[in-house]
Amino acid sequence: MTGGRKRMEKDSMGEMSLPESALYGASTQRALLNFPVSGYRFSRPFIRALGLIKWAAAQANHDLGLLDAERAALIVQAAEEVIEGKLDDHFPLDIFQTGSGTSTNTNGNEVIANRCAQLAGKKIGSRELVHPNDHVNMGQSSNDVIPSAIHISAAEQLKNHLVPALGKLQGALDAKTKEFWDIIKIGRTHLMDATPVRLGQEFSGYAQQIAYGKQRTEKSIDVLRELALGGTAVGTGLNRHVDLPGKMLRHIEQRTGIAFYEAKNHFEAQSGKDAVVEASGQLKTIAVSLFKIANDIRLLGSGPRCGIGEIQLPATQPGSSIMPGKVNPVMCESMMMVCAQVFGNDAAITWAGANGNFELNVMMPVMAHDLLESTRLLANVVDVFCEKCVTGITANKARCEELVELSMAMVTSLAPKIGYDRAAELAKESVRTGKTVRELCREKKILPEKELSRALDPVSMTEPGGTGSGG
Repeated sequence: MTGGRKRMEKDSMGEMSLPESALYGASTQRALLNFPVSGYRFSRPFIRALGLIKWAAAQANHDLGLLDAERAALIVQAAEEVIEGKLDDHFPLDIFQTGSGTSTNTNGNEVIANRCAQLAGKKIGSRELVHPNDHVNMGQSSNDVIPSAIHISAAEQLKNHLVPALGKLQGALDAKTKEFWDIIKIGRTHLMDATPVRLGQEFSGYAQQIAYGKQRTEKSIDVLRELALGGTAVGTGLNRHVDLPGKMLRHIEQRTGIAFYEAKNHFEAQSGKDAVVEASGQLKTIAVSLFKIANDIRLLGSGPRCGIGEIQLPATQPGSSIMPGKVNPVMCESMMMVCAQVFGNDAAITWAGANGNFELNVMMPVMAHDLLESTRLLANVVDVFCEKCVTGITANKARCEELVELSMAMVTSLAPKIGYDRAAELAKESVRTGKTVRELCREKKILPEKELSRALDPVSMTEPGGTGSGG
């Protein structure tokens, strides 16, 4: 929209030249010229939420008798187009702008007002019927609209995308838990051999991490349900009807299926962004879980012949431009990189959240961008990781059994019978000679064969109280 014919529009600072077809106005054009920083724009979910707020405000103000039917109908229709994404090209502003997001709230007001002019058969830029401030922004301020748009957009994305993705992954891991339950493998602590576990037990831990991650996502939605709408400029509610927030929230719940409610304290809601920091912290925790799971899975599948090789991952693409036949754990690596990005986004959100000065936080746009980006990336990567990795994992039963038998950690179950010191000596000798613990015990006639078999039964070692005694 930078070339072609121009038109002139005016705001409180004077006239500005802007593209003739642009639905935004002079104030947006100023911000466009002021902030050519990153090329990052507010994402579709945020613009949808901004449209929802303007749509709800028009209906609520009409319900209260403050906005006539004609203007209300035009604003509702134009805002609906913002909600649906039909006017996204007219939201060109950079994320790194005014810290309150005022430029983007103004952008929304101007786009809706100018679209109303079009719908009414008038010229773009005509404000005689619908004014961006007097009508589209009636009873609102950037300072309560932008934080509310953050909460609405993030809550919708968490509910509609991340929760289902995590539920799907949890189901896949639960299925692998059952599939691998009878496969006994060596456990590892400090990256060193430990006592045996079931491969299914290992996967049950992953499934539980994701179950908790789903709960954390739902907690995030809950803290985001509290909206700043109604506080206007500084939290006092100046220039809005006393019943406006309640009526707006009923309209918004109708569209989102989320029971948003008015802030218990508008001064907290506008000066602090603790709910956004909390939601980001939950996403970071989920990313920590996912990183651990992806890292474990790639290590368990390492090899396939010269590594651990206890599981085999689906082959998704060639792994090398020089080594034929090499296949890499690329889905795990993709997951781990997303998690690293989420960690970084959380750090940025933490710093931004701490920058609430008196009655307003002035780093909201970057918080909005990073929270929505973390949610988008996690939902997408969880979905593909589940589909292209977890569901296709197979167990290498023979390799699992081989490593259990070779492990000197098998000696642990003998300690209650022969004492810790003697068991430790057997372990050292196993390392020194390369013989298995079972072979050494037979050579030295440590225990009768029947008792030795019970003591070195790896299955019993995977159960609570198991000592290999058969009891």
